[in-house]
Amino acid sequence: MSSIKSPTARPPSPAWREFSHSPVTCIEDLRKLAERRVPRMFYDYADSGSYTEGTYRANESDFGKIRLRQRVAVDMTNRTLASTMVGQPVAMPVAIAPTGLTGMQHADGEIHAARAAARAGVPFTLSTMSICSIEDVAEHSDRPFWFQLYVMRDRGFIDRLIDRAKAAQCSALVLTLDLQILGQRHKDVRNGLSTPPRMTIPNLVNLATKPRWCLNMLRTQRRTFRNIVGHAQGVGDMRSLSSWTAEQFDPALNWDDVKRIQDRWGGKLIIKGILDEEDAEMAANSGADALIVSNHGGRQLDGAMSSIAALPGIAAAVGDRIEVLMDGGIRSGQDVIKALALGAHGVFIGRAFLYGLGAGGEAGVTECLDIIRRELDVTMAMCGLRDVTRVTSDILVDKPEMPRNV
Repeated sequence: MSSIKSPTARPPSPAWREFSHSPVTCIEDLRKLAERRVPRMFYDYADSGSYTEGTYRANESDFGKIRLRQRVAVDMTNRTLASTMVGQPVAMPVAIAPTGLTGMQHADGEIHAARAAARAGVPFTLSTMSICSIEDVAEHSDRPFWFQLYVMRDRGFIDRLIDRAKAAQCSALVLTLDLQILGQRHKDVRNGLSTPPRMTIPNLVNLATKPRWCLNMLRTQRRTFRNIVGHAQGVGDMRSLSSWTAEQFDPALNWDDVKRIQDRWGGKLIIKGILDEEDAEMAANSGADALIVSNHGGRQLDGAMSSIAALPGIAAAVGDRIEVLMDGGIRSGQDVIKALALGAHGVFIGRAFLYGLGAGGEAGVTECLDIIRRELDVTMAMCGLRDVTRVTSDILVDKPEMPRNV
Protein backbone atom coordinates (compact mmCIF):
# COMPACT_ATOMS: atom_id res chain seq x y z
CA MET A 1 0.00 0.00 0.00
CA SER A 2 1.51 3.33 -1.03
CA SER A 3 1.82 6.15 1.47
CA ILE A 4 0.14 9.51 0.94
CA LYS A 5 2.02 12.64 1.94
CA SER A 6 0.35 15.97 2.59
CA PRO A 7 1.45 18.56 0.01
CA THR A 8 2.08 21.05 2.83
CA ALA A 9 4.09 18.69 5.02
CA ARG A 10 7.83 19.17 5.23
CA PRO A 11 10.56 17.64 7.36
CA PRO A 12 11.81 19.58 10.38
CA SER A 13 14.77 21.84 9.78
CA PRO A 14 18.26 20.61 10.75
CA ALA A 15 18.35 23.25 13.50
CA TRP A 16 15.09 21.95 14.93
CA ARG A 17 16.33 18.34 15.01
CA GLU A 18 18.95 19.47 17.53
CA PHE A 19 16.18 20.27 19.99
CA SER A 20 13.49 17.68 19.33
CA HIS A 21 13.58 14.07 18.20
CA SER A 22 9.78 13.72 18.24
CA PRO A 23 7.36 15.18 15.68
CA VAL A 24 5.98 18.63 16.40
CA THR A 25 2.57 19.01 14.80
CA CYS A 26 1.05 22.05 16.54
CA ILE A 27 1.67 24.84 19.02
CA GLU A 28 0.53 22.60 21.88
CA ASP A 29 3.47 20.28 21.17
CA LEU A 30 5.81 23.26 21.52
CA ARG A 31 4.11 24.23 24.78
CA LYS A 32 4.73 20.80 26.26
CA LEU A 33 8.39 20.94 25.27
CA ALA A 34 8.79 24.43 26.73
CA GLU A 35 7.20 23.33 29.99
CA ARG A 36 9.86 20.62 30.32
CA ARG A 37 12.80 22.82 29.36
CA VAL A 38 12.17 26.25 30.94
CA PRO A 39 12.59 26.87 34.69
CA ARG A 40 9.27 26.85 36.49
CA MET A 41 9.12 30.54 37.44
CA PHE A 42 9.74 31.70 33.88
CA TYR A 43 7.45 29.16 32.25
CA ASP A 44 4.71 30.15 34.71
CA TYR A 45 5.35 33.83 34.02
CA ALA A 46 4.53 33.26 30.36
CA ASP A 47 1.78 30.70 30.81
CA SER A 48 -0.49 32.35 33.36
CA GLY A 49 -3.14 35.00 33.85
CA SER A 50 -4.30 37.17 36.72
CA TYR A 51 -6.42 35.99 39.67
CA THR A 52 -8.70 33.10 38.57
CA GLU A 53 -7.23 33.13 35.01
CA GLY A 54 -10.79 33.18 33.64
CA THR A 55 -10.05 35.76 30.95
CA TYR A 56 -6.79 34.02 30.07
CA ARG A 57 -8.68 30.78 29.42
CA ALA A 58 -11.50 32.55 27.56
CA ASN A 59 -9.00 34.08 25.14
CA GLU A 60 -8.35 30.56 23.84
CA SER A 61 -11.70 28.85 24.36
CA ASP A 62 -13.79 31.55 22.66
CA PHE A 63 -12.02 30.83 19.36
CA GLY A 64 -13.46 27.31 19.53
CA LYS A 65 -17.01 28.69 19.40
CA ILE A 66 -16.44 30.22 15.95
CA ARG A 67 -17.35 27.91 13.06
CA LEU A 68 -15.95 28.09 9.54
CA ARG A 69 -17.72 27.46 6.22
CA GLN A 70 -16.08 24.71 4.22
CA ARG A 71 -16.17 25.26 0.44
CA VAL A 72 -15.39 22.67 -2.26
CA ALA A 73 -14.75 22.52 -6.00
CA VAL A 74 -13.07 25.92 -6.02
CA ASP A 75 -9.68 26.77 -7.48
CA MET A 76 -7.15 26.57 -4.64
CA THR A 77 -4.00 27.18 -6.70
CA ASN A 78 -1.64 30.15 -6.45
CA ARG A 79 -2.53 31.07 -2.89
CA THR A 80 -0.94 34.04 -1.13
CA LEU A 81 -0.72 35.07 2.52
CA ALA A 82 1.06 38.35 1.74
CA SER A 83 -0.48 41.41 3.36
CA THR A 84 0.48 44.61 5.19
CA MET A 85 0.49 45.74 8.81
CA VAL A 86 0.60 49.51 9.46
CA GLY A 87 1.72 49.95 5.87
CA GLN A 88 4.61 47.48 6.14
CA PRO A 89 4.62 44.47 3.79
CA VAL A 90 4.40 41.16 5.66
CA ALA A 91 4.60 37.56 4.47
CA MET A 92 1.45 36.82 6.48
CA PRO A 93 -0.70 39.09 8.67
CA VAL A 94 0.99 37.97 11.90
CA ALA A 95 3.43 39.84 14.16
CA ILE A 96 5.36 38.72 17.22
CA ALA A 97 3.91 40.45 20.27
CA PRO A 98 5.96 42.30 22.90
CA THR A 99 6.51 40.03 25.89
CA GLY A 100 8.47 40.77 29.04
CA LEU A 101 11.37 38.55 30.15
CA THR A 102 11.57 36.87 26.74
CA GLY A 103 15.30 36.43 27.29
CA MET A 104 14.58 34.25 30.32
CA GLN A 105 12.63 31.70 28.28
CA HIS A 106 15.88 31.10 26.41
CA ALA A 107 19.21 32.91 26.60
CA ASP A 108 19.25 36.00 24.33
CA GLY A 109 15.62 35.19 23.52
CA GLU A 110 14.69 38.56 22.01
CA ILE A 111 17.60 38.36 19.56
CA HIS A 112 16.65 34.83 18.51
CA ALA A 113 12.98 35.73 18.09
CA ALA A 114 13.82 38.83 16.06
CA ARG A 115 16.00 36.78 13.71
CA ALA A 116 13.32 34.13 13.26
CA ALA A 117 10.69 36.80 12.56
CA ALA A 118 12.94 38.49 10.00
CA ARG A 119 13.42 35.22 8.12
CA ALA A 120 9.67 34.56 8.19
CA GLY A 121 8.91 38.06 6.89
CA VAL A 122 6.82 39.16 9.88
CA PRO A 123 7.34 42.01 12.40
CA PHE A 124 9.03 41.45 15.75
CA THR A 125 8.07 43.71 18.67
CA LEU A 126 10.51 44.29 21.52
CA SER A 127 9.10 44.93 25.01
CA THR A 128 10.25 47.71 27.32
CA MET A 129 10.63 44.89 29.90
CA SER A 130 12.90 42.82 27.68
CA ILE A 131 16.12 41.16 28.77
CA CYS A 132 18.00 42.12 25.60
CA SER A 133 18.08 45.87 25.01
CA ILE A 134 16.96 47.88 21.98
CA GLU A 135 20.61 48.17 21.02
CA ASP A 136 21.24 44.43 21.46
CA VAL A 137 18.44 43.53 19.05
CA ALA A 138 19.37 46.24 16.54
CA GLU A 139 22.97 44.99 16.50
CA HIS A 140 22.00 41.38 15.83
CA SER A 141 19.05 41.75 13.46
CA ASP A 142 19.22 42.98 9.87
CA ARG A 143 15.52 43.93 9.70
CA PRO A 144 13.79 46.92 11.38
CA PHE A 145 11.69 45.88 14.36
CA TRP A 146 8.91 47.49 16.39
CA PHE A 147 9.33 48.73 19.95
CA GLN A 148 6.70 48.56 22.69
CA LEU A 149 6.59 51.36 25.25
CA TYR A 150 5.27 51.38 28.81
CA VAL A 151 4.69 54.82 30.31
CA MET A 152 6.65 55.37 33.53
CA ARG A 153 6.53 58.18 36.06
CA ASP A 154 10.07 59.13 35.04
CA ARG A 155 9.24 61.06 31.87
CA GLY A 156 12.90 61.77 31.17
CA PHE A 157 13.58 58.04 31.03
CA ILE A 158 10.61 57.56 28.67
CA ASP A 159 11.86 60.32 26.37
CA ARG A 160 15.30 58.72 26.25
CA LEU A 161 13.72 55.32 25.56
CA ILE A 162 11.80 56.77 22.60
CA ASP A 163 14.97 58.42 21.31
CA ARG A 164 16.85 55.12 21.59
CA ALA A 165 14.13 53.37 19.58
CA LYS A 166 14.41 56.08 16.91
CA ALA A 167 18.19 55.72 16.85
CA ALA A 168 17.78 51.97 16.36
CA GLN A 169 15.50 52.74 13.39
CA CYS A 170 12.49 50.95 14.87
CA SER A 171 9.74 51.21 12.27
CA ALA A 172 6.76 51.46 14.66
CA LEU A 173 6.08 52.28 18.30
CA VAL A 174 3.55 50.13 20.16
CA LEU A 175 2.20 52.14 23.10
CA THR A 176 0.62 49.92 25.78
CA LEU A 177 -2.17 51.57 27.78
CA ASP A 178 -3.52 48.71 29.90
CA LEU A 179 -0.71 48.38 32.44
CA GLN A 180 -1.06 51.52 34.56
CA ILE A 181 -1.19 49.20 37.54
CA LEU A 182 -0.13 45.57 37.69
CA GLY A 183 -2.73 42.81 37.96
CA GLN A 184 -1.76 40.13 40.46
CA ARG A 185 -0.60 36.85 38.95
CA HIS A 186 -0.69 34.31 41.74
CA LYS A 187 1.94 32.02 40.20
CA ASP A 188 4.50 34.85 40.07
CA VAL A 189 3.91 35.60 43.75
CA ARG A 190 4.26 31.94 44.75
CA ASN A 191 7.38 31.47 42.63
CA GLY A 192 9.05 34.66 43.89
CA LEU A 193 9.60 35.81 40.30
CA SER A 194 12.88 37.66 39.80
CA THR A 195 15.56 38.00 37.18
CA PRO A 196 18.06 36.61 37.48
CA PRO A 197 16.39 33.98 39.72
CA ARG A 198 17.30 34.06 43.39
CA MET A 199 19.40 31.11 44.48
CA THR A 200 16.87 29.64 46.90
CA ILE A 201 16.74 25.90 47.53
CA PRO A 202 13.50 25.40 45.50
CA ASN A 203 14.96 27.39 42.59
CA LEU A 204 18.24 25.49 42.68
CA VAL A 205 16.40 22.17 42.69
CA ASN A 206 14.30 23.24 39.70
CA LEU A 207 17.28 24.66 37.80
CA ALA A 208 19.12 21.38 38.26
CA THR A 209 16.47 19.75 36.05
CA LYS A 210 17.03 22.29 33.24
CA PRO A 211 20.70 21.77 32.26
CA ARG A 212 20.36 23.05 28.66
CA TRP A 213 18.72 26.28 29.85
CA CYS A 214 21.41 26.80 32.49
CA LEU A 215 24.26 26.17 30.07
CA ASN A 216 22.86 28.64 27.53
CA MET A 217 22.31 31.24 30.24
CA LEU A 218 25.88 30.91 31.48
CA ARG A 219 27.08 31.78 27.98
CA THR A 220 25.40 35.20 27.92
CA GLN A 221 25.74 38.38 29.95
CA ARG A 222 22.12 39.34 29.20
CA ARG A 223 20.24 38.33 32.34
CA THR A 224 18.49 41.47 33.52
CA PHE A 225 16.32 44.31 32.12
CA ARG A 226 18.87 45.90 29.81
CA ASN A 227 16.50 48.60 28.53
CA ILE A 228 16.33 49.89 32.11
CA VAL A 229 19.48 49.03 34.06
CA GLY A 230 22.05 51.75 33.45
CA HIS A 231 19.48 53.93 31.68
CA ALA A 232 16.90 54.79 34.36
CA GLN A 233 18.22 57.20 36.96
CA GLY A 234 19.49 55.46 40.09
CA VAL A 235 18.81 51.96 38.76
CA GLY A 236 21.89 49.77 38.79
CA ASP A 237 20.30 46.42 39.58
CA MET A 238 16.93 44.94 38.61
CA ARG A 239 16.38 41.73 40.52
CA SER A 240 12.71 42.32 41.26
CA LEU A 241 10.21 42.94 38.49
CA SER A 242 7.25 43.66 40.74
CA SER A 243 8.85 46.24 43.05
CA TRP A 244 10.20 48.42 40.26
CA THR A 245 7.05 48.29 38.17
CA ALA A 246 4.91 49.08 41.20
CA GLU A 247 6.98 52.23 41.72
CA GLN A 248 7.30 53.30 38.10
CA PHE A 249 4.19 52.39 36.06
CA ASP A 250 2.16 55.59 35.90
CA PRO A 251 -1.47 55.32 37.10
CA ALA A 252 -2.11 58.89 35.86
CA LEU A 253 -1.56 57.92 32.20
CA ASN A 254 -4.13 59.64 29.95
CA TRP A 255 -4.79 60.61 26.32
CA ASP A 256 -2.76 63.83 26.70
CA ASP A 257 0.27 61.62 27.38
CA VAL A 258 -0.51 59.69 24.20
CA LYS A 259 -0.38 62.92 22.20
CA ARG A 260 2.92 63.98 23.80
CA ILE A 261 4.50 60.59 23.07
CA GLN A 262 3.17 60.65 19.53
CA ASP A 263 4.71 64.07 18.93
CA ARG A 264 8.11 62.99 20.25
CA TRP A 265 8.08 59.71 18.33
CA GLY A 266 6.96 61.13 14.98
CA GLY A 267 6.55 57.74 13.29
CA LYS A 268 4.02 54.93 13.04
CA LEU A 269 2.09 54.60 16.31
CA ILE A 270 0.09 51.55 17.43
CA ILE A 271 -2.04 51.75 20.59
CA LYS A 272 -2.27 48.46 22.51
CA GLY A 273 -4.76 47.41 25.16
CA ILE A 274 -8.12 48.47 23.69
CA LEU A 275 -11.08 46.34 24.79
CA ASP A 276 -13.93 48.86 24.85
CA GLU A 277 -15.63 50.64 21.93
CA GLU A 278 -15.46 54.05 23.64
CA ASP A 279 -11.71 53.63 24.11
CA ALA A 280 -11.47 52.52 20.49
CA GLU A 281 -13.12 55.80 19.47
CA MET A 282 -10.53 57.69 21.52
CA ALA A 283 -7.74 55.74 19.85
CA ALA A 284 -9.16 56.45 16.40
CA ASN A 285 -9.43 60.16 17.24
CA SER A 286 -5.86 60.26 18.60
CA GLY A 287 -4.29 60.06 15.15
CA ALA A 288 -2.63 56.70 15.85
CA ASP A 289 -2.09 54.45 12.85
CA ALA A 290 -3.49 51.29 14.45
CA LEU A 291 -4.93 49.87 17.65
CA ILE A 292 -4.60 46.41 19.13
CA VAL A 293 -7.67 44.78 20.65
CA SER A 294 -6.06 43.18 23.68
CA ASN A 295 -6.64 42.29 27.33
CA HIS A 296 -2.91 41.81 27.96
CA GLY A 297 -3.22 38.06 27.52
CA GLY A 298 -5.66 37.84 30.43
CA ARG A 299 -2.94 39.10 32.75
CA GLN A 300 -4.64 42.29 33.93
CA LEU A 301 -8.42 42.54 34.48
CA ASP A 302 -9.66 39.03 35.18
CA GLY A 303 -13.31 38.82 34.15
CA ALA A 304 -12.86 41.08 31.13
CA MET A 305 -14.04 40.02 27.67
CA SER A 306 -11.83 37.81 25.59
CA SER A 307 -10.06 39.67 22.82
CA ILE A 308 -11.85 37.76 20.06
CA ALA A 309 -15.24 38.51 21.65
CA ALA A 310 -14.44 42.24 21.82
CA LEU A 311 -13.02 42.40 18.30
CA PRO A 312 -16.18 42.51 16.12
CA GLY A 313 -17.76 45.46 17.92
CA ILE A 314 -14.55 47.47 17.88
CA ALA A 315 -13.87 46.69 14.21
CA ALA A 316 -17.41 47.71 13.29
CA ALA A 317 -17.13 50.95 15.31
CA VAL A 318 -13.75 52.24 14.09
CA GLY A 319 -12.42 49.87 11.43
CA ASP A 320 -13.02 52.40 8.68
CA ARG A 321 -10.87 55.04 10.48
CA ILE A 322 -7.97 53.12 12.05
CA GLU A 323 -6.28 49.78 11.39
CA VAL A 324 -7.60 47.21 13.85
CA LEU A 325 -5.21 44.50 15.04
CA MET A 326 -5.70 41.99 17.86
CA ASP A 327 -3.90 39.64 20.20
CA GLY A 328 -4.88 37.13 22.83
CA GLY A 329 -5.40 33.38 22.60
CA ILE A 330 -4.07 32.72 19.10
CA ARG A 331 -2.59 29.22 19.00
CA SER A 332 -3.14 28.24 15.37
CA GLY A 333 -3.53 29.45 11.82
CA GLN A 334 -7.25 28.77 12.17
CA ASP A 335 -7.37 31.29 15.01
CA VAL A 336 -5.63 33.81 12.74
CA ILE A 337 -8.19 33.45 9.96
CA LYS A 338 -11.09 33.69 12.43
CA ALA A 339 -9.70 36.98 13.73
CA LEU A 340 -9.34 38.29 10.17
CA ALA A 341 -12.92 37.27 9.44
CA LEU A 342 -14.13 39.20 12.48
CA GLY A 343 -12.48 42.43 11.39
CA ALA A 344 -8.80 42.28 12.33
CA HIS A 345 -6.32 43.47 9.72
CA GLY A 346 -3.61 41.40 11.39
CA VAL A 347 -2.81 39.64 14.65
CA PHE A 348 -0.04 39.32 17.24
CA ILE A 349 1.17 36.07 18.79
CA GLY A 350 2.72 36.07 22.25
CA ARG A 351 2.60 32.79 24.14
CA ALA A 352 2.75 30.74 20.93
CA PHE A 353 6.19 32.08 20.00
CA LEU A 354 7.36 31.90 23.64
CA TYR A 355 6.54 28.19 23.65
CA GLY A 356 8.65 27.80 20.51
CA LEU A 357 11.48 29.82 22.04
CA GLY A 358 11.45 27.84 25.26
CA ALA A 359 11.25 24.57 23.36
CA GLY A 360 14.11 25.20 20.94
CA GLY A 361 15.40 28.76 20.83
CA GLU A 362 15.53 30.40 17.41
CA ALA A 363 14.67 27.15 15.64
CA GLY A 364 11.63 26.79 17.89
CA VAL A 365 10.32 30.25 16.98
CA THR A 366 10.82 29.41 13.32
CA GLU A 367 8.88 26.18 13.88
CA CYS A 368 6.05 28.12 15.56
CA LEU A 369 5.77 30.57 12.66
CA ASP A 370 5.90 27.74 10.12
CA ILE A 371 3.09 25.91 11.90
CA ILE A 372 0.87 28.98 11.93
CA ARG A 373 1.67 29.77 8.29
CA ARG A 374 0.80 26.26 7.12
CA GLU A 375 -2.41 26.12 9.14
CA LEU A 376 -3.49 29.53 7.91
CA ASP A 377 -2.79 28.60 4.29
CA VAL A 378 -4.65 25.27 4.40
CA THR A 379 -7.63 26.69 6.30
CA MET A 380 -7.93 29.60 3.86
CA ALA A 381 -7.96 27.17 0.93
CA MET A 382 -10.61 24.97 2.51
CA CYS A 383 -12.75 28.06 3.04
CA GLY A 384 -12.56 28.67 -0.70
CA LEU A 385 -10.11 31.59 -0.82
CA ARG A 386 -6.68 32.12 -2.37
CA ASP A 387 -5.77 35.60 -1.03
CA VAL A 388 -5.65 36.33 2.68
CA THR A 389 -6.56 39.98 2.08
CA ARG A 390 -9.94 38.76 0.78
CA VAL A 391 -10.93 37.10 4.06
CA THR A 392 -14.24 38.44 5.39
CA SER A 393 -17.01 37.23 7.66
CA ASP A 394 -18.38 35.35 4.64
CA ILE A 395 -16.18 32.41 5.68
CA LEU A 396 -18.06 32.10 9.01
CA VAL A 397 -21.16 29.99 9.60
CA ASP A 398 -22.67 32.59 11.93
CA LYS A 399 -21.37 35.89 10.62
CA PRO A 400 -21.84 39.31 12.20
CA GLU A 401 -22.19 42.39 10.05
CA MET A 402 -18.58 43.40 9.56
CA PRO A 403 -16.65 45.89 7.43
CA ARG A 404 -14.61 44.43 4.59
CA ASN A 405 -11.07 43.45 5.57
CA VAL A 406 -9.22 45.73 3.14
